[in-house]
Amino acid sequence: MNITSQTFSFTVEKSIEEEKVSQGSIKTIDISKKNRSAFAARKLQQSSEEGDDNRIGTACSKDDIVIFQGSTAPLPNGIPSYTVQILNVCASGCSISNIHVSCGWFSSVRLVNPTVFRRLYYDDCLVNNGEPLGPGECLSFQYANSFSYPLSISSVACC
Repeated sequence: MNITSQTFSFTVEKSIEEEKVSQGSIKTIDISKKNRSAFAARKLQQSSEEGDDNRIGTACSKDDIVIFQGSTAPLPNGIPSYTVQILNVCASGCSISNIHVSCGWFSSVRLVNPTVFRRLYYDDCLVNNGEPLGPGECLSFQYANSFSYPLSISSVACC
């Protein structure tokens, strides 16, 4: 199965829960059933004769965490700002912890709460202080820099 392009569109019907975390927040969201666009593409795999626990619905993977990033209003001094949303889109209801992001030399003029997102080493940032992000939860933060950083999930742990 070849997938050449992905559409990342969704409709948030309502916010169920929101926990304020200084300059970020964790939200539990419902995704509209009327819009069935996929967040992430997965390839179906045949299970081995011994049984394969890496099939859709039985195990989580780093593909279950999706990062959205977009420009927001610049700071008063003109430095561009960006909003990042990190979502757990696991279809089988799994919580995912120890979410690590490839982030280069990530830095920000605007303070980012280190319990929400922080750089540990070059190209290794930790999300949510390593704590689990439950199914449907969304974590967001804003940063400011002269350019946006390409962010991608590098590793996760399934709870």
